[in-house]
Amino acid sequence: MRHPWLVGSLLAEDGFEAFSAQHFGLLAITAGGVAGAVWWGRSHRGTPGELAARRGFAVLSLTVVLGMQVYWLTPEVRNVHSSWPLQLSDLADYTAIFALWTRGPRTAAFTYYIGLSLTLMAVLTPSLGQSFPDPRWFGFWVRHIFVVWAAVYLVWGLGMRPTWRLYRTTVIAVLGWAVVAYTFNVVMDTNYGYLVRTPAASTPLDWFGPWPWYLLAAATLLLTLWALVFTLPWELARGRAYSRAGDGRLRT
Repeated sequence: MRHPWLVGSLLAEDGFEAFSAQHFGLLAITAGGVAGAVWWGRSHRGTPGELAARRGFAVLSLTVVLGMQVYWLTPEVRNVHSSWPLQLSDLADYTAIFALWTRGPRTAAFTYYIGLSLTLMAVLTPSLGQSFPDPRWFGFWVRHIFVVWAAVYLVWGLGMRPTWRLYRTTVIAVLGWAVVAYTFNVVMDTNYGYLVRTPAASTPLDWFGPWPWYLLAAATLLLTLWALVFTLPWELARGRAYSRAGDGRLRT
């Protein structure tokens, strides 16, 4: 079924603007896909069809990610400041694919923590210079939305729950990324992950002062969010489930 209001909003705007009709349409697609991913995952969780479903999702995501990476590295488009997959959200593209293909808990956790914080923030408050139908417009939206969908599919659809151990492995992986990305930034005079300086445009990072204080503040906020909102509720629910199971054994 076609949606003329969404098609019209895509064609009507010369450039992308946050919180425009186009943006709200894309947010509606994201939200609808989130609900659909949860339902779809639960419908085949633990069944013979699960392997084909999640690996099909992985292949589709890989096709989009590699296709866009090839495009960004073409001579006409390539830019050392933006074409290499050195953002955390870029890394989440690949961990989502691996998690979908292998059902690996570490890559699933990384996708969950990054996808539902940094990637979702990019969807809600995008900084996008290209407009429809530029390939980079499609690449931005499809990649980011797919990661959000993959995160909820893995956790709420397939039941791959985060734990404190997976929280720690994700933090270690992010620290490893920071070392690699910072080294690349220094050598190539780039600013992936805003690890060298704040963005040229005004952002909340400006509230936290100069380098390195804004990095320390942002990291503290992010790690606290992951701990208290993304991990603790699951651990408390797991503890209650173990307690109920223990009470049941005692009564039998």
